[in-house]
Formats: sequence, C-alpha cells, structure tokens
Amino acid sequence: MANMGYRNGVDIDGIMDKAVAAAAAFRTYSQEATDRIVTAVYHAGFNNRVRLAKMAYEETGIGIWQDKVIKNAIATRFVYEDIKNMKTVGIISEDPQNGVIEIAQPLGPIFCVTPVTNPTSTVLFKILISLKSRNPIVIRPHGAAKKCSIEAAKICCEAALAAGAPENCIQWVKNSTEEETLQFMRHHKTALVLATGSTSLVRAAYSSGNPAIGVGPGNVPAFIGRTADVPFAVEQIFISKTFDNGTICASEQALVVRSCHVEAVIEEFKKRKAYFLSPEEIKRLEPVAFNLTTRTMRTEVIGQPAPRIAEMAGFSVPPDTTLLIAILEEVGLHSPLSLEILAPILAFYKADNFEQAVELCRKINHNGGLGHTISIFSNSEERIMHFASVMNAGRILVNTPASHGAMGGTFNALRPSLTLACGSGGKNITTDNITARHLLNIQRVARRQAHPCFRPEMIQLCLDETVGAETFEHHCNRKSNSVRDNHN
Repeated sequence: MANMGYRNGVDIDGIMDKAVAAAAAFRTYSQEATDRIVTAVYHAGFNNRVRLAKMAYEETGIGIWQDKVIKNAIATRFVYEDIKNMKTVGIISEDPQNGVIEIAQPLGPIFCVTPVTNPTSTVLFKILISLKSRNPIVIRPHGAAKKCSIEAAKICCEAALAAGAPENCIQWVKNSTEEETLQFMRHHKTALVLATGSTSLVRAAYSSGNPAIGVGPGNVPAFIGRTADVPFAVEQIFISKTFDNGTICASEQALVVRSCHVEAVIEEFKKRKAYFLSPEEIKRLEPVAFNLTTRTMRTEVIGQPAPRIAEMAGFSVPPDTTLLIAILEEVGLHSPLSLEILAPILAFYKADNFEQAVELCRKINHNGGLGHTISIFSNSEERIMHFASVMNAGRILVNTPASHGAMGGTFNALRPSLTLACGSGGKNITTDNITARHLLNIQRVARRQAHPCFRPEMIQLCLDETVGAETFEHHCNRKSNSVRDNHN
C-alpha cells in the first residue's frame, strides 16, 4: 500500500505498522504478564500526578493545578483499583448450565484523541484501559496540550516497557494536521477510535468507517427539590462546579430550584463567594462566554477564574469571587448562558412546582446535553425515581457533586472513567462509563443444547398455519417438562 499521509513528518502507515506488530505480540501475553504491566504503569502515572498536573496547567492556562492532581489520581489509582482484578485474557466466564464460555480477545490498535481540558488524566486513563485489554494505543493529543500529554504518555511507555510490554505498545503523534488525524481514524489497521473532544471531532470518529467510542456534550441541570437539604446541596454543587474551574463535561451547568428554597439557595451560594449577575451583566457576559455563530462555548473562558471572565466581559467582581450565577427564565440559543460552558458560570432557574422543575431540566438537557448526566438533590425516593424515568441521561446522580459523581468511584459505585458515553441521545453506542471491558472482543463458545421446542415434531406444528400461539406454547411447555423429567 502507498505510504498514505506521510507529510509534515507524520508517517501514518509506519506508526500503524508498528502498532499492528505490537498488537500481535500483545496477543500472546498471559493475564499475569498483562497485569504486571498495568500495575507498573499505574505506579508511574500516580507517582507523577503532581508534576503532570502542574505541567498541564502551565501549558494550557486552564483550570486549577491542584484539582488536576485529583483528576490524575482518579485516572490512575481509582481506575486501577476498578480494573486490577478484571479478567481480560482467555476465559473470562463460564456458564456450565447453558453451555456457554466467554473468551476475551484484544481489539487491535486503538487511535486515541485527548482533550485540552483533561490532558494528562485522559492520557493516563486511556493508556491503562488499553494495556489492560492488551491493545496498543496511538495518542493524538490536543494541540494546546501536547507537551504535557506526551510527557504523560512517555512516563507510561517507559514503565510499560520496563515491565515487559511489547515495543510500540504506546505511541503518540506530536504534530498532525486535521486531515492526518482523520487519516488515522480511517486507517484500515485502526481497530477502534477512542475519541474525547469536540462534537465535530467525535462525529468524525463515528463517520471514519472504523468502530468508535466517543462522548457527547454535557449540559447538566441540577435540581434542588422540596425535600432537599439545601446547605448540603449547595455545598456539593459548589464543590463540583468549582472543581478545576468547571472543566469536567459533567459539571453542573444550570440550577433548577423549587421556589420554596430560592432565597436559601442564593444565601448559601453567597456565603461561598458566588456572584449573582445583574441583567446588564448577563447581556455583557453572553457573547464573551458563548459564540452564537458556531453554537459553542468560547475557548477563551474555558477553565478560567470567575474574576477573569468578568473582566473579559467588561465588569468587575470581588477578587475572591468563585462563581458567576445568572438568574434566567428562558432556555436555548436566545439565552446563551443556559448552554454548556465549561467555566465557573451557572444558570439559575426557579420552579414553582415539581412538574415545572422536570420540564425545565428536560429543556436544559435537550439543549446540548442529551444522554449525558443529570443531577437531583432530594430525599423523596418516589420523586427521584420519577425524575430518572423521564430524563434522557446516562447518569442520574442523586445528592452528589456531578463532576465527581459522573466520573465514578469517588461518591458512588459507577466505573471510574474519563470517558463518559451518552448513548443514542449523544449519538454514542452506549451510556456506560468506558473502561477496559469495552476494549475487548468477546468470543462465545456455545455447546450444543437442543431446545425442546426445536424438535422435529415441534417444527411440524410451527409449519401448521392452523396452530396458534397458545397451542404452540402448550405443546412446547409439555416438551420442556418432559425433557426436565428425563434429566431428573
């Protein structure tokens, strides 16, 4: 085959050939050898969590480095604890009663795109789950975070090779054009595209012709219901929304508050140095935070502190301001602060009753967050379950900070993950928190066990158009009972 994409120093075919060779070698590894590599990479990543977090902040200027340390810890320690005992080699389950055995096989080379918001934690996470499933990985980092992302990959690579991993099981692309990235996605030797990034990038992954796992945007509403513990709810939302200056896609984007709690919620947020915007300040902030032409948040505000964002918008707030909160009535493009903005900016809505609150949350969710995450603070099990049943979200978080809760493992038992899929609502294949299990081909060995309803006499009944469902069921049940009696 021609050397496709050899431009600007990127030998796409060469990189993929090395990945295929690594995949072939990896297929021969035992569970013990695989786990030894994964453990070594976890240790290396965790031990460098602070240095990588500082590098990420210094390079991107986004977020808070201390919070990026926590992200790196979740991506290594929490993920490792979740997958360390997972069977990913050979027979992973046996069902003697039904005669089915499941065997895990690796997929092959994974092409991985990582974001600017979580540059080192996503690299660490994706490398760990790829190695656990014996898949080589090729990483294309975000252009504004390539230095820290590549350093994270190098740390993992050195640890993996020292533990006996195959050569080129971890590769990275330092510089690539948009077209070259698409060529990697479309390459015939790419087994899977694992994409975290913009909506357009994820769509490109799904249209590449290769299997892909992507994510969707998260415009997360948080409902504070009548039975909620207001100080607790505000504290949890505050912890989440200020975490790394709101750069987690599952961070709360809008508050929906029952009218009986509005004054108390405002007071609690003010105690935590939140600033409530005037109507004029809202108008000034809208074009600074959101680009109506592209229908996306502006990159300039992503992960920036609240006072700096206010300064960009031409007004001042106290220097210790933590959040900018806009009290709104409408949802949609005509009210841009109601849409996803990965920054310490929150929309605020009042709901007179539960039905109105549900409808507001649905509107917010439908305006850029389908399939992702929704949060509820309530002590009414009936209301919680009804709320969950009418929402299009993969994660319904109860009395939990959404950023941490959606990533899993810290405040609940969801799988710890830096890739949060959004199901059909977000045009994804699953609503799961992605982990090593998703990077496996599962073979099923099925032993012969003839179903009693598939015997010759039953087939003849099936062919008789005068035999209805009830008659067929009756004969089938008689045959099934007869087989059971014979076995006994």
